[in-house]
Amino acid sequence: MDLAGYRPRTTVSGGPLELAVLWGGFPLLGAGAGWLLAATTGWLARLPWVPFSDLVEWLDRLPEPQATAGTIAVGALAGLVLAGIGTAERLIVSVDAAQVRLRRADENRTVARADTRVVFVADKHLVLLDADGAELVRESTDLPAARLAAAFRAHGWAWADDDPHRSAYRLWVPDLPGLPAGADALLRARERAVARDRRDDARELRRELGRLGVVLRDEGKRQYWRVVVPGAGQSTSAEREREGR
Repeated sequence: MDLAGYRPRTTVSGGPLELAVLWGGFPLLGAGAGWLLAATTGWLARLPWVPFSDLVEWLDRLPEPQATAGTIAVGALAGLVLAGIGTAERLIVSVDAAQVRLRRADENRTVARADTRVVFVADKHLVLLDADGAELVRESTDLPAARLAAAFRAHGWAWADDDPHRSAYRLWVPDLPGLPAGADALLRARERAVARDRRDDARELRRELGRLGVVLRDEGKRQYWRVVVPGAGQSTSAEREREGR
């Protein structure tokens, strides 16, 4: 086996520090919040506008030290639940010269470098585009863009510092011409899903729009779109140089 020029796989993640914050910090914050609630129930119970007033009055009637110990335990347990959710949701990116592997909870995705024209981070999402500009991957992440860029570039992937198609997006409004058949209805449905914070529905509708050749970018509750043009990905040598190829 010729090892000349071989680079081992690079993994980018939050690392042990992120896990320490999740599993140490969140339970401690929860326990602190529980202690604070136990210490202030008497004062809170006298406020007419406090939410969950019945629960606060019930806590205020509990004997000590059981009340304080109980609220601290519940707070710590809530912190552990949040830590578990955070651990499951964190993105781990492993990249080499041939492919990138994206892991989140029980979900694994692998994308080949040969299928990918450019990689970038935009709006806290790691995005991989194919030769036509269609999205192969869009994953939310808090991983530093500089670390991701270094990992991909080290293995020869084309990296862009921003979305190379950003200027092509248009603000969506109902019945706007230029969209493929059926896309407007999907965008209406997705607008409702985003407004109601139904993230799973919004992600599924994004995938359906992608099948129609529509790529989305969100700014708050507003949707911006562009249409993929098959065959438009035959880049010039100058474009390939800008993208790192």
